[in-house]
Amino acid sequence: MQIATAALPDGVLGLRSAYRAGTLRPREVVDGMLARIAARGADAVWISVAPAAELRERAAELERLDPAALPLYGIPVAIKDNIDVAGFPTTAACPAFAYPPAADAGAVRRLREAGAVVVGKTNLDQFATGLNGGRSPYGVPESVFGGDLISGGSSSGSAVAVAAGIVPVALGTDTAGSGRVPAALNGVVGLKPTRGLVGASGVVPACRSLDCVSVFTRDVADAAAVLCVLAGPDPDDPWSRTGPSLPPGLTLALPEDLDFEGDAAMRAAFEAAADRAVARAPGFVRTSVEPLREAGDLLYGGPWLAERLTALEDFLAAHPEEVLPVTRAVVEQGAAFSAVDVFRARHRLQELRAWTDRLFAATDLLLLPTVPTTFTRADLAAEPVGPNLVLGRYTQFTNLLDLAALAVPAGTTADGRPCGVTLVGPAFSEDRLLAAAGALLPPLVPAPVPSIPEVS
Repeated sequence: MQIATAALPDGVLGLRSAYRAGTLRPREVVDGMLARIAARGADAVWISVAPAAELRERAAELERLDPAALPLYGIPVAIKDNIDVAGFPTTAACPAFAYPPAADAGAVRRLREAGAVVVGKTNLDQFATGLNGGRSPYGVPESVFGGDLISGGSSSGSAVAVAAGIVPVALGTDTAGSGRVPAALNGVVGLKPTRGLVGASGVVPACRSLDCVSVFTRDVADAAAVLCVLAGPDPDDPWSRTGPSLPPGLTLALPEDLDFEGDAAMRAAFEAAADRAVARAPGFVRTSVEPLREAGDLLYGGPWLAERLTALEDFLAAHPEEVLPVTRAVVEQGAAFSAVDVFRARHRLQELRAWTDRLFAATDLLLLPTVPTTFTRADLAAEPVGPNLVLGRYTQFTNLLDLAALAVPAGTTADGRPCGVTLVGPAFSEDRLLAAAGALLPPLVPAPVPSIPEVS
């Protein structure tokens, strides 16, 4: 029997149409996906994968159901390994931390109930601490663009799984940019919803008050379809919330003080994308982004590090040598902050939120580069901390300021590296962001999917 190991180019909506038309069955999709995983070999994308027999059993179960009754019928999904999936250990990329969850996380439960096929758990920066994708004892995934380019983190495996065409959907998490940085570095879409819109029960906390479940897909329409399934109250998450969707709007704010770390090619690629967006927008304003950067600096330079320590303090005390040194060094900085530091930072953050409110009173959306430059895995091995802060320059502020964000691919630099841009909007502006991406930033340029021949 010939099993096609080609990518799943049609994504959620294409697979949905094929299933409903009767031209494709879940078993065929599962077999093709398993063959592609095998063909890629030891790519450091996965921490654990469901046994083939279980995946085929799930496919058979679905084939007894009506495809039109389930919005994600037969859609393979990957789950970042700091999100609980029953039947898989949750490791957070730390073997000594691993535990068997009693139940699916709230977001995973919604996916399963909608007909999805949960394939396995993906690699990440340990305890979701980092934006480079290299802080894991399970290996360091490479971007699908090759050239030793980092995959980005902390949701490294999830982004590569989608970009490589293994699955059309993957869940990540996003506290400082972990759902957007790897999207940019792999040429896919990364949706970071409003905090609380997608329940975070069953997620290993990084900064619990800021953590979001994020979505990776290869196009914006698929991200919208998945968000329709995921969004809603989560009774097991005290941070869960809902709100009215904001009306459409296409007036852009464009930054006037960007820093690309001297990367002229990335600056040129971003400016070209911005010019295309402005040509389609009904209007735009210029704005400084320095207040946003100041807010973002509070995440890794302020008392929110203490919130990270809150989640891991007991484990670090009991297993100090089981945590990567760079992860431990970052998290243990949280012990240096006092209660006075916390309130001082909260007061300043409130002032920065007021500035942000005024910005979005004058405009609908903010367009930013997702990352200012790129790095290789060798770069990050040599210097793991400084480049990580560079990668988060235009992502770290969003959850602190209660914003929503959508990262989309915007082509490549002149030397072939991926360029990603991010649309940022107020809380509950997901519909606005998704519509604006299609209106202002077409065509979206997906990541290159490697061509792998059919195998017997």
